[in-house]
Parts: sequence; structure tokens; C-alpha cells
Amino acid sequence: MSSEIKDIGLAPGGRLKIAWVKEHCDLLRTLEKEFSETKPFAGKKVALSVHLEAKTAYLCLVLAAGGAEMYVTGSNPLSTQDDVAAALVDAGLEVHAKYGCSEEEYYNHIRAVLSPGPNIIIDDGGDLVHMMHTELKDLIPGVIGGCEETTTGIIRLEAMNREGKLGFPMVKVNNAQCKHFFDNRYGTGQSVWDGINRTTNLIVAGKTVVVAGYGWCGKGVAMRAKGLGAQVIVTEIDPVKAIEAVMDGFSVMPMKEAAKYGDFFVTVTGCDKVIDEEDFMEMKDGAILCNAGHFDCEIDMAGLRKICGEGKPLRHNITGYTLPNGKTLAVLGEGRLVNLACGDGHPAEIMDMSFAIQALSAKYLIEHGSELKEKLIDVPEEVDRDVAVKKLSFLGVEIDTLTPEQEAYLNNSNV
Repeated sequence: MSSEIKDIGLAPGGRLKIAWVKEHCDLLRTLEKEFSETKPFAGKKVALSVHLEAKTAYLCLVLAAGGAEMYVTGSNPLSTQDDVAAALVDAGLEVHAKYGCSEEEYYNHIRAVLSPGPNIIIDDGGDLVHMMHTELKDLIPGVIGGCEETTTGIIRLEAMNREGKLGFPMVKVNNAQCKHFFDNRYGTGQSVWDGINRTTNLIVAGKTVVVAGYGWCGKGVAMRAKGLGAQVIVTEIDPVKAIEAVMDGFSVMPMKEAAKYGDFFVTVTGCDKVIDEEDFMEMKDGAILCNAGHFDCEIDMAGLRKICGEGKPLRHNITGYTLPNGKTLAVLGEGRLVNLACGDGHPAEIMDMSFAIQALSAKYLIEHGSELKEKLIDVPEEVDRDVAVKKLSFLGVEIDTLTPEQEAYLNNSNV
């Protein structure tokens, strides 16, 4: 099957983006060199669905350097960059992805990268795994295992695993320390505001930002909003995280109350209808809404369209919805991931760690997949630690190590 992209003529621009990313991804460059020599993925088919921009493209090229036969699509129609997709096709990979594709096209792309019968799956949000277990069950025996990039995908996997429906091992890449500590907190924190600021061209200082959810991503978004000079309100359902937000210096209240005060709203929960019809009616005229969770349901877009109609464009990637009370709300990126629909996603140095974990976890599956008893597994500790040690080295940072006497002390139960 041939690739399906917008225009192969866009490849030169995509190559420039990938080259820039490569220059700032020390870990992936090291793995590319290692994989080129050892070919750990030789003879293996890899189906990948991750936000298709330059950092993802470089991960694909690293896996291809290791011998993988790559089948690539994007995990969100508004995050696919057509020039990057073209650059991958020009490099010999099979790609099925277009910016702004319809829902039908999106699922056709998912189907196209799975149809060759993958041995390894690299997923972001769970759509590849879901289709494998519904439409393409006959391909499951050929799958050694897969890796899941994000919280939303792991939530879906955990539900499948509880019901005994997961047909092959999946590595919870998102839960690795070098992923959620840095990618979710610092990566999301910076890239969300990159997307908001470049799209709105409005000041944040002196305004009120409502952050829905205080997990690792929410912590990062709130921290960066505070750094930009905003007053920050956090909404939560977890009492422990709510206390943490209070002790970090933020106001905490229910969304129904916070809706009255926010100038910016950012949802970061992985849940459904976090901002609903009642909340919309409480908001200020001109309030700006965006989502940093995986799916476009955290802001109830269906509910908003039901009471307002389809809305009207206010600026590129901003749609205005006029409520029955006459107030207008501005939604960024159609309620999809604002850092990717309205920006370039996480910084390259951050994704260097996350994608190194993806690549090494895929390699671990190739080497140990037949030995795994559980269907849902953590990133091996040695992978997490190896990434951290190498990243410190690239940062030019040294740390202490235990002496033999200190190790004996810590391991002595009689102390």
C-alpha cells in the first residue's frame, strides 16, 4: 500500500524541522548510531500513531535505522504537520496522515498502518490498540507487544486489562519517571502556553487562569501560568491533589464556581465533560477555553455547539461561540490538544527522553516479549535509569555515587 499524505513536494521544509530536532536530541542520536549497528528491529514491522511532527518523525527514523519497517500515522488530525509527513515518505517510510483530515479519513489511516500486520505497536491515546481489538483481531497473534505514550491511553488499557480483553503486552511508557516527571510537567507546562500565546497574542499577566486537573500535566500548566503572572485557580476531584494545589499557592474550588472568574481555561484531566453546559453559561464574555488532554471531550464541544451552533472563526485556530445570553466564548484548536493543534508540541530536549524510553521499551519487547506474563507492564527500571544517567551526562552534570560502605549500611537490616 502506498502512502497517503498531502503533498510530497513539502518534504524539504519537513527535513529542516527534523534536522533541527535531531541537533537537540542527544539521546535519540546516540540510539540512532547504536541501532544502525545492531539492527534490533530487523525484519519487524512497527505501526506508530503519535502526534506527527518533527520529534515523532525523528523517533520513526531512529527505529527505521534499527531495521524496523515503519508504518506511520498521526494520533490527532490537527497535530499532523504535512511537511514532516512528506519528509518521512521521502525518506522511504510509509505514512498515512494529513492535517485536518475528516474522522473517516483518520480511522482509515489507523487501519492502513495496522493492515500490514505489525509486530510492535507504538500508540498515543490507544486508537491503534482499540482497532486491533475490534476490527483487526486476526492480526493480534503477530503482535509481540506495544508501548503507550500518554495517560489517556493507559486509562483505556487498564480498563481492557481489567476486563481480560488485552491481547498482547503493553508497556506503560507514560508512567516511567523520565516521562511523566519531565514530559508531563515541564513539557506540557511550556508547550501549552506556547500554543495559547502564539494563537491568541494576548497577555497572561494579571488574568485568571483556571486549570482543571492537578496531575503532572496540570502542575506544569499551573506553574507556568503563575510564572507568566496569572492568578491561578485549580479544580480537582482528588482531595490529596487539591491539598497539594493549595500548598503550592493556588486557589482551589469546583468548576461551577471557577467558571465565573476565569479568563483562560485549560483542561488537563483525561476525563469527559470537565467543562459542561452549565459552566459555559457562568463564564465571562470573551473567556478563552482550551484543552491539554488527549481527546476533544474535556470541554463539552458537542454541548457547546448544541446551544450556540457551529460558531464562527475569530482568528486562525480560534472559534467563537455566542451563548443565548449574548456572551461569546473563544475555543482554541477545536477543543483538541492545544499544544499540538496550536503549536509544535513539547520542546525537543524533553521529547528526547520520552522517545528514548519509547525506543528502548520497544527494543525490550523484541528481546523479552515472549517471557512476559502480564499484559500491562511498567517500563523496566533499568531503562528509566539508563535514560536518566545518559541525560545527566549530556547536560554536563555529575552526581554522587554510594561507596561500598554506604551500600552495606543501607542494606544492613540491623542498623
